[in-house]
Amino acid sequence: MITITLPTAEGRLEAHTLTGAPLEPRAPRVSLTRTAFAAAHVVSDPLRERDPWGGRPAVDWDATLRFRHWLWDQGLGLAEAMDTAQRGMGVDWPTARELIDRTMREAKAHPLKPRVACGAGTDGVPPAELTSEGAIIAAYEAQMEAIEAAGGQVILMATRALPSLGAGPDAYARVYGRLLGQARDKVILHWLGPMFDPALAGYWGAGDLAQATELVLRIIGENAAKVDGIKISLLDQAHEEAFRARLPDGVRLYTGDDFNYAPLIEGDGQRHSHALLGIFAAIAPAASQAVEALAQGDTATYRALLDPTVPLSREIFRAPTQFYKAGVAFLAWLNGAQDHFAMPGGLQSARSIGHYAEVFRLADQARLLARPDLAVRRMGHLLAVNGIGT
Repeated sequence: MITITLPTAEGRLEAHTLTGAPLEPRAPRVSLTRTAFAAAHVVSDPLRERDPWGGRPAVDWDATLRFRHWLWDQGLGLAEAMDTAQRGMGVDWPTARELIDRTMREAKAHPLKPRVACGAGTDGVPPAELTSEGAIIAAYEAQMEAIEAAGGQVILMATRALPSLGAGPDAYARVYGRLLGQARDKVILHWLGPMFDPALAGYWGAGDLAQATELVLRIIGENAAKVDGIKISLLDQAHEEAFRARLPDGVRLYTGDDFNYAPLIEGDGQRHSHALLGIFAAIAPAASQAVEALAQGDTATYRALLDPTVPLSREIFRAPTQFYKAGVAFLAWLNGAQDHFAMPGGLQSARSIGHYAEVFRLADQARLLARPDLAVRRMGHLLAVNGIGT
């Protein structure tokens, strides 16, 4: 048994004895009945990083791509260059485009031929130049073209440009209608709430959630032939369940609810959500094996595997939610997927040592510390840097 002393939320130090028995990553043994995209982070190269708060980030491409292979080997799809990859929070479009190109080359060579969807946004153009619908459409088009040329599926990410213009519902309908109409293949829409990015408050140009819902359903209905599905990240289970019940046949709901994903993916016996989740990159063995159990009709095993991950996810995604990326990278470091805990933009500083200690505890309880001895050693280093245990 391994024990480590960790800080608590009350400011005390308490011994934590690890539970042991981590899950062993493996490929699914049956075909999955839920599409499960894991939104992955990027790994920095701290030896090349010269200005962590500005300029293009230095990426450790080997470690970044190795992490994606680890997800694919477990049967998960990949949501690439999304907000989990720090788009708009340390990762710029040129870096994201290189990430997409490199990832798609690797995906095409992978034996499981994993499904990869990539985020298209407007961050390739300075915000000061996005002063009209036409400019916003053109910025989206450039990224969509790059993704399609690389062989990826397009995810139309929410853009900060439309709320900054004070765009109304009709403007959203025109922009999305134009983009969907010219997409080569079916697209995934992206409804990201302001808890993930405060600059997206008022998205869809509506005054409240009910009005926004009606507009999104209208856009989908008018363009259903070009919509694969929609990712909703509002952390509102009741809204997601009501929304997915109104989707046209063949259009999927991809949950982005990192608080309530377990019941949403399981479904209510009639409808279920698929997954496009940042937390799936952090809990991949549990996610993969739980979705496999669901495909076998074994809901007891599904819940036994996935339910313990929910407290972990709620801690990683707690307010201010936009800093959840730090928890994803932290677990990758604890589990040996990267050799350091440094992030683009220095984002590892966005959370406290108390938060990281709680993530450690909850990851252990969910059987997600793959190498407990390594995790304890690295957690000890982080504690020491923060003046604990020195």
